[in-house]
Amino acid sequence: MDKFTRLEGVAAPLRIVNVDTDMIIPKQYLKTLKRTGLGKGLFSELRFKEDGSDNPDFVLNKPAYRNAKIIVADNNFGCGSSREHAPWALLDYGIRCVISTQFGDIFYNNCFKNGLLPIKVAPEDLEKLFDDAERGSNATLSIDLEKQEIRGPDGGVIKFDIDPHRKHCLLNGLDDIGQTHLKKAKIQSFEEKSRAERPWA
Repeated sequence: MDKFTRLEGVAAPLRIVNVDTDMIIPKQYLKTLKRTGLGKGLFSELRFKEDGSDNPDFVLNKPAYRNAKIIVADNNFGCGSSREHAPWALLDYGIRCVISTQFGDIFYNNCFKNGLLPIKVAPEDLEKLFDDAERGSNATLSIDLEKQEIRGPDGGVIKFDIDPHRKHCLLNGLDDIGQTHLKKAKIQSFEEKSRAERPWA
């Protein structure tokens, strides 16, 4: 898993409440277990018209936001079914951080396991970030995970809370497997002791 320390990039404003995981990555893209290639399906029912052409009204199709790394989203982002493909699709597209007032619980947990930072902020702070994000190509936010700060284009700072263990894992690029590898010596010692005590097993 890629480390998350600092991120600076354009933030795209997504003023839609209750964006569920089916909206993030529709069900027809769930046939793969690979984490790559899903970016093309991200928000596909919003990004594309029925003929497959770009929907110019969708925020990520606007020139200023095509290379966005951050999404500023309205309340309850990532609700709905527990598809891990949702954070995979966001990451494959190039999104490393989503900021909202509330997230679906399973989506929120899946983000941390895949190197995507979900930040919860107060409603009044979200409005400030929407104002920043609506500046188009000037909508650059800087996120410092170590300091737990979001810095806006005018230098304003918003602090955010995060679970210390999840913060540690993101800073060090540790998913569940990575955390297990850190205990490799203890696991090997336990297995050797177990074999010695139970040679018949």
